Amino acid sequence: MSADSLNIQKNVDLSAYNSFGLKAIAERFVTAHSLENLRNILTYEKPRLILGGGSNMLLVNDLNGLVIHNTIKEKRLIAEDEDFVWLRFGAGENWHECVIFSIENGWGGIENLSLIPGTMGAAPIQNIGAYGVELKDVFDSLDAVRIEDNTLHTFSSNDCQFGYRNSVFKQALKGKYIITSVVLKLRKHPVLNMKYGAIKQTIESLGLEEINIKSISDAVIHIRQSKLPDPKVIGNAGSFFKNPIITKIHFEKLEKQFPNIVHYPVDDQHVKVPAGWLIDQAGWKGKQVGQTGTHKNQALVLVNHGHATGEEIYAHAQRIQADILKVYDIKLEMEVNLIA
Repeated sequence: MSADSLNIQKNVDLSAYNSFGLKAIAERFVTAHSLENLRNILTYEKPRLILGGGSNMLLVNDLNGLVIHNTIKEKRLIAEDEDFVWLRFGAGENWHECVIFSIENGWGGIENLSLIPGTMGAAPIQNIGAYGVELKDVFDSLDAVRIEDNTLHTFSSNDCQFGYRNSVFKQALKGKYIITSVVLKLRKHPVLNMKYGAIKQTIESLGLEEINIKSISDAVIHIRQSKLPDPKVIGNAGSFFKNPIITKIHFEKLEKQFPNIVHYPVDDQHVKVPAGWLIDQAGWKGKQVGQTGTHKNQALVLVNHGHATGEEIYAHAQRIQADILKVYDIKLEMEVNLIA
């Protein structure tokens, strides 16, 4: 197996492969279009970075070594019973296209996750979530190749150790596996979830006649498009920070100082505070610093105004983190993966 036979390219600009549109040069770059192809690549060389849709990362420097672009495709019904279907999706499939595919077939469970950028393979790493639904709610299993020895392994939901925007693949197994396919368990008789956000009101305002998985998806798409900038228009990675979860004692102290603080109960001991609200209240919403800044309509989104570097965006994020820590005594965690 040679670099030529695998079509490994040299000195590739990754600006078209990340949603921030940041220029970073990959010393070597190759596309993996099948499981067999991926394993052949791993036999030749271990990767420095695995790229999916590039929608949840911040590239700070050029990358030495090999970058593998995972484009493995598959959309297939593998099992069903009276109530559920099990669908296998290739890791390189576009997430939103998988949502639309499921809706068109009448299978419910991921309609609230419409228009989330990225690929299927990235979804379990991040345990993506929106409007009261997380990937773990519909997750069955995934297959992944262990980079060290090129062996294929299956992970159950328990194996993945899902948490809030978190999984074992961001913790103990970070950088050790490449996800090749994901199996989701969806409902033939959907249970509609409109508890979070303005989904029902949006359905009504759009004049949609029925409340079903399609109208919920349409409402979520409308809400997201009204709040979040299109990466094709202005570079961004969506929500840059996680919504912090703090203790109830900490929250009660903050509430005395900031009576209008927005919050959501998590359990008897913890409260979630929207990061966007904190950033907005601290005066960062719409603020531009050089070629980077915070989006004018959504304080949770950091943007590339055209010629920002990854270092500039990271520095902007650090300034926001320092300010929120100073004002609210809350440490904001990045949701975006830093590639330095």
